[in-house]
Amino acid sequence: MTYQADDGRYERQPYNRSGRSGLKLPAVSLGLWHNFGDTRPIENSRAILRRAFDLGVTHFDLANNYGVPYGSAETNFGRILREDFIPYRDELIISTKAGYDMWPGPYGEWGSRKYVLASLDQSLRRMGLDYVDIFYSHRPDPQTPLEETMGALDRAVRSGKALYAGISNYSAEQTVQAARIMRELGTPLLIHQPSYSMINRWIEDGLLDAVEEAGMGCIVFSPLAQGLLTDRYLDGVPADSRAATSRFLSADRIDLDLARGLDEIARGRGQTLAQMALSWTLRDPRVTSVLIGASSVRQLEDNVACVDGPAFTEDELAAIDKVTEGYTAR
Repeated sequence: MTYQADDGRYERQPYNRSGRSGLKLPAVSLGLWHNFGDTRPIENSRAILRRAFDLGVTHFDLANNYGVPYGSAETNFGRILREDFIPYRDELIISTKAGYDMWPGPYGEWGSRKYVLASLDQSLRRMGLDYVDIFYSHRPDPQTPLEETMGALDRAVRSGKALYAGISNYSAEQTVQAARIMRELGTPLLIHQPSYSMINRWIEDGLLDAVEEAGMGCIVFSPLAQGLLTDRYLDGVPADSRAATSRFLSADRIDLDLARGLDEIARGRGQTLAQMALSWTLRDPRVTSVLIGASSVRQLEDNVACVDGPAFTEDELAAIDKVTEGYTAR
């Protein structure tokens, strides 16, 4: 059946300006890291993407090595884009990244001009696009001059293969340096993509200030701490959960007292734990958008509903800080 987007899609969530740029992003964006590769049914991926757009999620975030095997998330997204979303291309923000390992040999990862620009070309071919809206350096390269990596991002924008440039996983100091270089080149950085959650607050120690000073936006990933901040683990570790099956989260990181304490606060707010965790990351106006993943339409709908939650009271924030004290990474 031919997809036709919901006419009310722009009435369902706020759109926030990314720093001092002209670009607005939805409060909730969809990341395609885990659930869009060849190991997942493409019709499930299609259903999630369709429903996301119907709910006002206009931003789809990828990277060159997302999916199993690497690149398959971009390939599958490109297929769905061609079949469902081409009429809506100008309503979408599509991003991708280069930085982590992608192909064998010395030119298949990190931040050299050779790798970054070759990766962008490969991503565009996989997705069937002439350009992406945002192209990121996925991580800083300790052995490549920052000027070279930023020069590659500048080239990507000037070539028309990307509209905006961003960085991910850069420290506050590296962000200041990168922003300065890009201003001098004439292509200001649009956005930073760091990890952030109630139990991972490292960006509060300088990075958010650096992003604000540079006029950049901030879009945060892993706001649910790989599932720790959901009701998935309130009663232990299910055999099919990410903690039991994924290398990105181990069962020994599960803290039942933490999850149950936060869940009690969430229920008092009329939210699920996941919804509260997402709302919490968006409480700071310097956070432009929060990236969620979704393995099902129901999970997507539940998480996007975080935008309907009430504002936090000082007592609620203090209670969250008390529960997370000693667990919080800074």
